[in-house]
Amino acid sequence: MIKGKFPIDKFQKIPTPFYYYDTDLLRETLRAINKETEKHEGYIVHYAVKANANPKVLNVICQAGLGADCVSGGEIEAAIKAGFPANKIVYAGVGKSDWEINLGLDKDIFCFNVESIPELEIINELAEKKGKIAQVCFRINPNVGAHTHANITTGLAENKFGIAMGDMERVIEEASTMKNVKFIGLHFHIGSQILDMGDFEALCNRINDLQKQLESHRIVVENINVGGGLGVSYGHPNHLQIPDFKDYFDTYARKLKLRPGQKLHFELGRAVVAQCGSLITRVLYVKEGVCKQFAIVDAGMTDLIRPALYNAYHRIENICSDEPEEAYDVVGPICESSDVFGKAIDINKCHRGDLLALRSAGAYGEIMASQYNCRKLPIGYIKEEI
Repeated sequence: MIKGKFPIDKFQKIPTPFYYYDTDLLRETLRAINKETEKHEGYIVHYAVKANANPKVLNVICQAGLGADCVSGGEIEAAIKAGFPANKIVYAGVGKSDWEINLGLDKDIFCFNVESIPELEIINELAEKKGKIAQVCFRINPNVGAHTHANITTGLAENKFGIAMGDMERVIEEASTMKNVKFIGLHFHIGSQILDMGDFEALCNRINDLQKQLESHRIVVENINVGGGLGVSYGHPNHLQIPDFKDYFDTYARKLKLRPGQKLHFELGRAVVAQCGSLITRVLYVKEGVCKQFAIVDAGMTDLIRPALYNAYHRIENICSDEPEEAYDVVGPICESSDVFGKAIDINKCHRGDLLALRSAGAYGEIMASQYNCRKLPIGYIKEEI
């Protein structure tokens, strides 16, 4: 444990559980992203709002100049409220409702990432009623696997997302017959929490082949959107705080054959915010079992569902103790057997009232919280307001 990392004295005055965001680290992460993208002409980064929509976190990201990648009307509203320009917002999602499409049209967002012909037809119909032309990219399912959890792999042929490669030309041709949509690019996304650059190389190779195929039919693509997916180190949040953005962006620079004037868009989420966030919870009881001991805390799967949903690992630190480490099952109060944050976790000896930090929780933590068991939603605090 790194002493002094958390303002523990100030934490004692805040009701737990709550989320704490180290905005210094967030800004440092954003600077690292901008430093690397500035080396490559035409690279544009949109922050994936689904990772964390805390208004104050969004505002910091907006100030760094990133665009926004949204997957719902609510996220479009949150992005605009936080200050993101509408012309830097992309809207994806396999199930866009009419009101969400109308919102995007009314706000004149940059583009809709379209996932089916029926969706394309509805966008054209709604745009016609408003006398507008909607810019669209087609999300193509590249059938590229990613070395990650099955539930966050999105690029395989059997996934619900995207348009089949074999239908790509037909969809582009159909769009050309519509008066109220304009085809401006291709969109891809193969999954999340990817640490093997070989997965991104495979995507580049597939895109290179698809571009050649389209060019043989004289189809020009202005924008290529490769999604996000870059992972973080959940095991070493103190030592690997900022992902290797250089390797990530350089992989695309080496392997993807962009055409002159083509723009390359990224949709990073987890890699931007995961490491800056921690869930802070208080030990309620230390319970001695027959063969193990439990640290029962006041946070539960309602506050951080990833361990229950994905069997995800989050490093757990007792930020109030310097005593020798002991093994605990760290569990919450929810009436579900899956309400477990970690089994046989070695942490500094726990006592009632100690504060534990569940690290790398800035992505898919607060945003996925629920009120199951009629619990209150956790509050998210940024460093400046603690």
